[in-house]
Amino acid sequence: MAKVLDLDKTDRALLRALTANARASGSSLATTLGIAESTVSLRLRRLQSNGVIRRFRAEIDPTAIGATVQALVAVRLVKHAREEIEAFRRAAPSLPGVLSLFHMAGADDYLLHVAARDSGELREFVLAHLTGHPAVSHTETNLIFEHAEGDGWELLLS
Repeated sequence: MAKVLDLDKTDRALLRALTANARASGSSLATTLGIAESTVSLRLRRLQSNGVIRRFRAEIDPTAIGATVQALVAVRLVKHAREEIEAFRRAAPSLPGVLSLFHMAGADDYLLHVAARDSGELREFVLAHLTGHPAVSHTETNLIFEHAEGDGWELLLS
């Protein structure tokens, strides 16, 4: 987990610009923010080294590569021993089709965002990787009809 940094208005503006376009060049960011390109580079390195910026990556549309089914799969563990929780936490993100993993409070322990080519592949994923997992006691699969990214960063970065 990143430590909380005291971000000034330039840091926040830089982060807002990156959420809009993570591929923006240093010179483009400098022009947008009205600061030197060397300042952009220094601030980016500091934000990365302090864990504020975790990574840069491409956001791929699952349907464009044939994964036409997405689901949120709630998972309940058999026991809440630290070893069981950590073992599932380490294994789940690398399961085929898992796009995100959330450790939850409440009735369910984890929520997995999963993509599959079709309903049969989703069913096979749940059977092979979740219901067959020794730490898992229950799953509940909810199909996603539509997924839209939020723009909540604006409020958090103001």
